[in-house]
This record gives sequence, C-alpha cells and structure tokens, in this order.
Amino acid sequence: MHIGVPRETAAGETRVAVTPETAKKLQAQGHTIRIESGAGVTASAPDAAYAAVGAEITDAAGAASCDLVLRVRAPSEAELTLMKPGSTVVGMLNPFDREGLERIAAAGLTGFALEAAPRTTRAQSMDVLSSQANIAGYKAIILAADRYQKFFPMLMTAAGTVKAARVVILGVGVAGLQAIATAKRLGAVIEASDVRPSVKEQVESLGAKFIDVPYETQEEKDAAVGVGGYARPMPPSWLARQKVEVAKRVAQADIVVSTALIPGRPAPTLVTAEMVASMKPGSVIIDLAAGRGPDMNGGLTGGNCPLTEAGATVVRHGVTIVGETNLPALVAADASALYARNVLDFLKLVLTKEGTLTVNMDDDIVAACLMTQGGTVKKAA
Repeated sequence: MHIGVPRETAAGETRVAVTPETAKKLQAQGHTIRIESGAGVTASAPDAAYAAVGAEITDAAGAASCDLVLRVRAPSEAELTLMKPGSTVVGMLNPFDREGLERIAAAGLTGFALEAAPRTTRAQSMDVLSSQANIAGYKAIILAADRYQKFFPMLMTAAGTVKAARVVILGVGVAGLQAIATAKRLGAVIEASDVRPSVKEQVESLGAKFIDVPYETQEEKDAAVGVGGYARPMPPSWLARQKVEVAKRVAQADIVVSTALIPGRPAPTLVTAEMVASMKPGSVIIDLAAGRGPDMNGGLTGGNCPLTEAGATVVRHGVTIVGETNLPALVAADASALYARNVLDFLKLVLTKEGTLTVNMDDDIVAACLMTQGGTVKKAA
C-alpha cells in the first residue's frame, strides 16, 4: 500500500505522524512510504533520514494522494482537495468537531480519529491522548521553571537559604502525574487535587500531598469514580467545598499547573480571577486547558482559569499566566516518536498482511475510532 505523510500545516504544529523509525518498519512490511519534503524537519527528522530508510520524498500532492494518509491533525479544507475519494486518513481528527468530520466524509474519505480509542489495557499502546499528555505535563513544569523568577529546589548558600517552590497541580490525570514527577525532580514542594479518590495513592507515591475534600453524599462518591479514565462533572455541593480548599493552596502557591479537561465539554474553572488576585506577585500559572474553557468575556479562549488567553502569556495581578495550547509540539522530536508508535500499533488492526486496508467493526478499537466512511459520518460525539 502507498502510505502518505504530509507536512502539518496547522499553526504551531511541529510534530510528524511517521518518524524514520516507524517508516522503516512500515517499509519492511511491504508498504511504500511517501513523505512530503520537510514534513519531519521541525521534529528533528530531515528528509535525508527518511530517504536513508527507503522512504520516497515527494511534494504535498504526492503525499496526500496516497491510499492511506497518516497525519497528526485533521486535514484542512485545502488539504482535502488533494486527497482522493476512497482513501483513508488516520490522525487526531477531533471526534467532537462535527463540522470537520462532515468535511472529511464529503471528500469521500474513511477517517479514523485516534483520540477516540477506548482507554483499555489492549488500547494502551495506541493511546495518543496519554502519550501526548505525558509530554504536556513534563513541558508544563519546564515552562513554569523558566517563567518563575526563583529556584525550584531549596538551596542553602553562604548568602542565605532559598526556600523550595510550592507547586499546586490541579487535575491528576496523565499530564498531572507527569507534572508532579517532574516538579519533584526539580526539588519543589507539591500538592495536588483531583475529584477522583483513586488517584490519591498515585499522588502520594510520587512524593506530593493530596488535597483531600471528603464526599458527603452517595451522589458525590458516584461522580468521583469517573468514566473511562476521565473525571465526570461533580455536584455543586462538592465543588463548593473543593473551591475553598483549593483557594487556600493557590494563595500560598508559587506555581499552579491546571490540567482538567472533560471530553466534549468546556474545561471547568478551577482557578478563579479572585484566586489569581490572591496569589503572590511573581507566581506562575500554566493552564493546560487554554482555549477550551470560559474566559472573562464569555468566550472559550480561557481554560481552567478565565484570565487565561489561548496562545498567549499574560500577566494579571502580578501573576504570569501561560496559555500555550499545544505543549507537545514544543517537544516535537519525542512527541512525534511516541505518536508515530501509537499510529504504527493502530495500523496493525486495519492493515492486512497482504497490504490492504480492512475495517473490522467487531474490533472495539477500530469501531471506536472510525468516524467517517462511505460519505457519511459514522460517529461523532
């Protein structure tokens, strides 16, 4: 099969869907790999590295017109015109973007959105959300250390003692856990909060203190369990108590990293404008939900903090708020390496040994990821 890998054109996107490592493996399976020239440059994979493993270097049309097209982000309208009806596109197509999926369907493409893979043991090796969130959590702390004008670790020097930075992590999924681990390596004192009681042990095993908010009703306990690895919206009674506890910690924090996202819903507000005003001058907020939560004007450029501005770094009440919307793209080489391996493992489910593509709807992963086929949207959240 001819497999195409176009260069990503979305603003700020530096990742690539196939690395020389995975290109070599696909070539060994008998496929022909066509890489658009420059597709991997921003991920430290020049054309020569692909050519060395037998991939063909081509232009945008040559990569997009293949039978199977592998991408990081969904194709734009202009890119869809280069793709031939009946071909297949695999990437992070955003299952909640109905309009985007309808464009892919109208172009006659079979589309697989890798973000829709179930969060099961069998699907772990192709879980793009986890692989990229892991990188986002790491980079969030590195960005915080860069913006924060003090040391992270406690230092005892001849000129006096420097206190360790106090870090608060809000949302302890994959990104939050990696943020805790990275901050701990840098010597910070860390507290973390999450609605799911099951993560307390994980938080403490990484050396952080869990901000415990007791559950007073069965409704609160049931909501806290979550679904499919994600938190569910909590009852207002519990949220009110959590807000009080979090506000105390945020006021004392030097660094706050918020990671809370609920698929298909606006990001919840965890750090209010009042909390920001209570923080010490020079403190830093890294909002991983930037662009997916309400802002002060009723739009969705905010994140877990309404003062966040998507794609920008702003200072409010003396606090630096970083609204970077694509942290994995800032670690493009490793982000691409992990993503490409996720893609390679998914292809094992849809490519036969003879090199043809098959859509086995009895496979729960394939069925979950299939978004468009035969000119229609098969599934949209």
